[in-house]
Parts: sequence; structure tokens; C-alpha cells
Amino acid sequence: MLGITALEAVGALLLIGVAVGVTVAVAEFVGAAAAFVVGAVLGLTGIAALVYLYTMLSFAPTLIVLERIGVTAAIRRSFRLIRNDFWRVFGIRLLAAIIAGVIAGAVTVPFSLVGQVMLAVGESTTMMVVALVLITVGAAIGQIVTAPFDAGVVVLLYADRRIRAEAFDLVLRTGATGMVDSTDDLWLTQPR
Repeated sequence: MLGITALEAVGALLLIGVAVGVTVAVAEFVGAAAAFVVGAVLGLTGIAALVYLYTMLSFAPTLIVLERIGVTAAIRRSFRLIRNDFWRVFGIRLLAAIIAGVIAGAVTVPFSLVGQVMLAVGESTTMMVVALVLITVGAAIGQIVTAPFDAGVVVLLYADRRIRAEAFDLVLRTGATGMVDSTDDLWLTQPR
């Protein structure tokens, strides 16, 4: 799990770094107007690439846990599972993110309002620290409430993609009829 997280972070930083580097180089050698145009195009292209990669790598952590495969195999398999259904997976992930954001916002608002009022009227350092802690606790509670929802959406999407692409429902059916010793092994694509 740490490997996939580190790989995603390095990839995103590399993509952003290249865009910024090219924009700075254009500003240095051509001019500010050209750098603005190049920066805008590279910025939009970078955002599109990050969204694409975020969607295509959605199942990689799930694959590492459920199918017990390595990082590179999980990335390849995630691309294979999502390839023919990108827009559906992207739309469901986007909708889930919006719902999670609204729920997290609703949970966070009371903490944030009280914290903001305390910051506005507080004159002591202690009052400001308490206000910041209150705001942070509210954000943490919002994350705690929505993280299981987001994880559940990803796992349900993964199961749905396997059912549609690999007739995985028939495999699950064998587990339901008691024809196997352990249902944990049903998720594995390679026998152990």
C-alpha cells in the first residue's frame, strides 16, 4: 500500500514539475505572454492527465489487498479492468467524491463556525490554539465519517467491474454454495 501511494505521489509531482519547468523555460527564453499560453495549456493537460491516472489507478490499492498481488501487477490489472469502462468509473468516483465532500462539509461546519468565532474574538494565544484545534478536529471527524464511504464505493466498483468483465458472479456463486473451503480465496486471480 505504501508503494502505490509513494508511486502515485512521485508521478503527480513529476507531472507538475515538468509543466512548471517548461513554463518557466518558455518565460525565460520567449516571454511572459507565451509562457502564460503554454502554462495554461500544460496546466489543463496536466489536470486531465491527473484525473485520468487517478481514475485508472482507482482499483490498485483494492487489488493489492484483495488479490494479494504486487504494486506493478496491481497497476496493470487496474488499467485492464477500467480500460473499457473509464467514463462510468470516473462518473461514479466523481459523484461519490461530491457526496463525501457535502457530508464532510456538513460535519465540519459547526466546528469551523465555532473555531472562526473564537479566532475573531480571541485575543489570547490559548484561545487561538483552541480554535485551531477545534477546526482541525472537525475536519478529522469529517474525514473519519466519509473515508469508509469512499472505500466502499471503490470496492463495490471493483466487484462490479470484475462481474461485468470476468463473470466473477459465477465465482462468488461457488463460494455461496459451499463448494470451497474459504471464501477469502475467491478474490484471488492466481491460485496460491
